[in-house]
Amino acid sequence: MEFFDFLNTAVTPYHTVDALKSFFKANSFAEIGLAANFEPAKAYFVCREGSVIAFRTPKQWCDTSKFRIALAHTDFPTLKISPNPDGVNAGVCTLHTEVYGSPLYTSWLDRDLGYAGMLAYVDSADKSNTLKTKLFRGDKLFRIPQLAVHLNRGVNQDGLKVNPQVDFNALWTGASGSSASENRKNLFVKALEKELPEGARLIDFDVQLFDAQPANRGGFNDEWIYSGRLDNLSSCHAIAEAMVSATSAENDCLVACFFNNEEVGSNTREGAAGNFLKSVLDSIASLQNDNVRDVILEGQSPDRIHETFTSKGHARPLTSYLAESIALSIDMAHAEHPNHTEKHEPNHAPLLGKGIVLKTNSQKRYASDLMSSAQLRLLCEKAGIPLQVFIMRNDMPCGSTVGPTVSANLGIPTVDIGEPMLSMHSIREMMAASDHEDMIKLVEALYC
Repeated sequence: MEFFDFLNTAVTPYHTVDALKSFFKANSFAEIGLAANFEPAKAYFVCREGSVIAFRTPKQWCDTSKFRIALAHTDFPTLKISPNPDGVNAGVCTLHTEVYGSPLYTSWLDRDLGYAGMLAYVDSADKSNTLKTKLFRGDKLFRIPQLAVHLNRGVNQDGLKVNPQVDFNALWTGASGSSASENRKNLFVKALEKELPEGARLIDFDVQLFDAQPANRGGFNDEWIYSGRLDNLSSCHAIAEAMVSATSAENDCLVACFFNNEEVGSNTREGAAGNFLKSVLDSIASLQNDNVRDVILEGQSPDRIHETFTSKGHARPLTSYLAESIALSIDMAHAEHPNHTEKHEPNHAPLLGKGIVLKTNSQKRYASDLMSSAQLRLLCEKAGIPLQVFIMRNDMPCGSTVGPTVSANLGIPTVDIGEPMLSMHSIREMMAASDHEDMIKLVEALYC
């Protein structure tokens, strides 16, 4: 999957999952439900709205089988269109937005903004009102202009202060005479309805703005990548590439997890704190080996498989698999800023283009511990990948990832890693191309 194509296509979590689904299907992964039977040495994926989990079953389960897991998230800080967004001011129709996650506010001003998301609708001819969905991406550009310097004289001395309630209303079209009436409350809904099949009725929408500028190379030697959504599409891409290039392991199950809602705490049905991953791993573990299929062939009812094998000593509980497994929680890392080196801990300041970053924190904001970090170091040595270490300064708070959530909920030894980047959570971010290549190699080594 070409990296820039993915960055330019995955403009919402729904589009991220759609791109991943297409990539997996094109490489012989079968889309299934949680109740499906899994065959040995096969590739599958399961979706839940803005999240997807792909996996390769082993050739043969055994007493030492385990999961090798890579984790990432499909969402990114953004501005979501509110349920009742329409407003008119100064002859312009505006859309009220709601902040999602923690974007760098000033970076959203004076940008060409696209809009995209998922629409829920019913067909007018369907008397049962069956809900359907449509993924869409608008073909127009919106904008959030800031005040001219002449109207904000102290801005260069005092700094720009953004009030998200006031300053994040997006300008999307000029107001006509009818726009100023009460009907203006439905203007954006009417625009969205044009994306639907003829006669369909829009019931609800989940639409967000995004940076419409395509990803590009930068630096005198084209060594850098500039793009929106690098956090965390870069990690999603690396994991997907490694999963597709892998083959089924002899005894271990290879798993790739792409969760939604990390930027708002993960505590959702689609998030890492939900039951999605556990449900998938439970389904895999319940169909452990050829012995299970033998029981089915002998006429044993599926609902008695677990009981039968537990009594015969063949089955292992999921917790046993998880305790012996390993997870890489892959999210972006803060590279040292050349203009603000004082913001990093001097001995733990990752550099662009110098390799993967191990992220650790004594307050356990990252999942890395002694043994998981040691396993990562050995994996990097094996793959010949340079490794840097990041810790946050003691006088600054530390962010977090899906790693601690998954590790605590499921008991999986987990290590937090990432590619170093600048401008994290800006509408447009920056990283080194070589670090992305190293991350793909590292995940390939995990799955090898």
